[in-house]
Amino acid sequence: MPLRLAGVGKEYKLYDSPRARLKSLLTGRALHRSHWALQGVSLELARGQCLGVVGSNGAGKSTLLKLITGTLQPSCGQLARSGRVTAILELGAGFHPEFTGRQNLYFGGSLIGIPAEQMRALEPEVLAFAEIGEAIDRPVKTYSSGMTVRLAFALVTAVEPDLLIIDEALAVGDQHFQKKCVERIEQFRRNGCTILFCSHSPYHIRHLCDVALWLDAGRVMEFGPTESVLGAYEKHSRLLDTAGSAAPAAASATPSPAVPPLPYERGPESAMILSCELAGLTEPDADDAPGAPRVLQARDLVATIVVRGQGEERPNIGFMIEQDRGVGITSLATHEEGAAPTPLGDRTWRSVLTFPDLPLHTGDYVISVFLFDESGLVTYDLWFKFMTFRFVSPTLMPGLVRLPHTWS
Repeated sequence: MPLRLAGVGKEYKLYDSPRARLKSLLTGRALHRSHWALQGVSLELARGQCLGVVGSNGAGKSTLLKLITGTLQPSCGQLARSGRVTAILELGAGFHPEFTGRQNLYFGGSLIGIPAEQMRALEPEVLAFAEIGEAIDRPVKTYSSGMTVRLAFALVTAVEPDLLIIDEALAVGDQHFQKKCVERIEQFRRNGCTILFCSHSPYHIRHLCDVALWLDAGRVMEFGPTESVLGAYEKHSRLLDTAGSAAPAAASATPSPAVPPLPYERGPESAMILSCELAGLTEPDADDAPGAPRVLQARDLVATIVVRGQGEERPNIGFMIEQDRGVGITSLATHEEGAAPTPLGDRTWRSVLTFPDLPLHTGDYVISVFLFDESGLVTYDLWFKFMTFRFVSPTLMPGLVRLPHTWS
């Protein structure tokens, strides 16, 4: 069993002042307040399993990762891990800025248990993966952030681990390198590596993880099959959003946690969304209020999406409809439904998505479009809430959607 936790907790002792801490040390009296960052966590992960950890900020996710990596020791409970543990956390944080990239390979390698002799054998493969060329012999302080994280990722994944811990960053660098990172992680998984993935992206949790753990205020709320846990967590998040609905409306411009994150770096030739057109929308009138949504006149919603892909790879396209300042209605993707985009030549692809007899009730709706790689795990581009349209339903009944139904 690569990882086993039984009743694990982490307590921090808080003192009102340094004087109180010193007095406690000298007298042996308990003058502190206890803060349990984590309490009562029990779980087991078998070889090849992938666990997704979710929870709001301050839920205890980072504390859990630090306990598993060994940078913190538990205050109570038992924690056992076996085999080689690799953590993709703050990539490049341990590099010495005055050392060259090559020197940092050996320095950083020694910190993660790779001796110099083994690093000499791994060096050609690491450098080929990092793709930083002659910069390897320049001081790291001259590197861009992208170069630093590429070298760091290549180093920490040079030896396949038994347990891989990923904190939020699924991959790093530009689109090409991000895809390489995801492919390496997927290869580890196919080879039986156990993965613990901590993320604010339910999309990636759903696509990668067999089981999920929901933490809140240091306690386990749910642990089990991914979809069941995420459903409970997302319901909890919606209730919190409803309770805080008096917050400024500008906050709604931030992508929701369900939206896959964009790559770190993009260039002029990167894969990207080129256009998304909805048929049957009215043009704004001169007397319309600024920002007034266009009205969908047709009964069918037909979206034509054109994208530019990455090389010869076939991309995938996602589409999401949400109620304006409300809940999500539906999200779809070509890789989930076996609906390949049509090649148009010169790396461009097109998908036409049709919702016949649109089953929405009257209201304003927002559209988001996503561009994924062939696997659906790498997000090349997204247009988040880029268009709002108004739909007027022929029915006068309230609700969100008209579900297929029969009366008898």
